[in-house]
Amino acid sequence: MRYWLVMPAAGSGSRFGPGVRKQYAPLEGRTVIEWALAPFLADRRCAQLVVALARDDADWKTVAARLAASGASAVTSVEGGERRSDSVRRALASLAASASPSDWVLVHDAARPCLDPADLGRLLDRLGTHPVGGLLATRVSDTLKRTARIGGGADPPVTETVARSDLWRALTPQMFRFGPLCAALDGAQAAGRFPSDEAQALEWLGERPVLVEGDSMNLKITLAADLALAAAVLRARRA
Repeated sequence: MRYWLVMPAAGSGSRFGPGVRKQYAPLEGRTVIEWALAPFLADRRCAQLVVALARDDADWKTVAARLAASGASAVTSVEGGERRSDSVRRALASLAASASPSDWVLVHDAARPCLDPADLGRLLDRLGTHPVGGLLATRVSDTLKRTARIGGGADPPVTETVARSDLWRALTPQMFRFGPLCAALDGAQAAGRFPSDEAQALEWLGERPVLVEGDSMNLKITLAADLALAAAVLRARRA
């Protein structure tokens, strides 16, 4: 089995705060994006890694040089788009001459530095013969509340408590076949729809991606404070 890895990294990450983009924030001796790429660089099944970057990204060159110096020759980059789905589609287009329609593509967030290689292996093993694909996910454990924001206030009232028994948090990587994923993203764009993840684009075509339970510590860096938790996870794994 082989697969291709696409990593959208063109977002601004406005909630992270001013200064460096969150994927380039220092984390345990590396940047966040280097940790995010690491499990795939170590996996011989990964044929190529494509990172979609913002046009004004001035930080990738330094990371790319470090990766090249370490022998990671299979990492390339493309200019991303305004939305996540645009960036993923441009990265897929760069693979069109190499990937066949039935090849697997994994999409992983640049801001997820704590993917456990065991979760990656389980995703590949569970979905390797599946006709559609799926994604890592975790069961929702918190009580969930729905609100109706009235007047734009900061403290909206609760309108209902949402049953959580069948709810999951979507993680990455998400794993789909090259041809259907391209078709799903093209169809969404043609309809003026912008999926929040790749699975949603497939769902809009009537497909039912599979959820593979993963580690809840596969966290996404959103706020600067998330770096401390990610560092603790990485240190615990090394220990």
